[in-house]
Amino acid sequence: MQKGAFTRMDIKEQTIELKKQLQVLKENYEKNNPPENKKDKQFFMDVKRKTEPVYAMLETWESDVLAIVKQRKVNVHPHQVTSTRENMELLLMHSYYIDVKRKRYMELNHSVLYIFDQLLSDL
Repeated sequence: MQKGAFTRMDIKEQTIELKKQLQVLKENYEKNNPPENKKDKQFFMDVKRKTEPVYAMLETWESDVLAIVKQRKVNVHPHQVTSTRENMELLLMHSYYIDVKRKRYMELNHSVLYIFDQLLSDL
């Protein structure tokens, strides 16, 4: 199947998987301490290895959802889709570097979760 040629079920599955990843990130944020040295190359490489698949999934998800927003008129606006991707990317970093206050982290988390849930209910 070509990129961008996804059915509604594929987008639903992608969204469910991203929701699972969001939960994993939240648990990581809550259970771990910030790295001792944020410039530690080994730590950076470890984070990069863990987050690359999620970044790739987000990129695919965004383009697929934007296409379906245009076609099927789901109850989500294009800027919400883009913002959700950007917020999830922020959470990817904050979940490992633990470099934002809990309140801000939870605001981002709830914002992403809201759009995921909205999409899932529309699909």
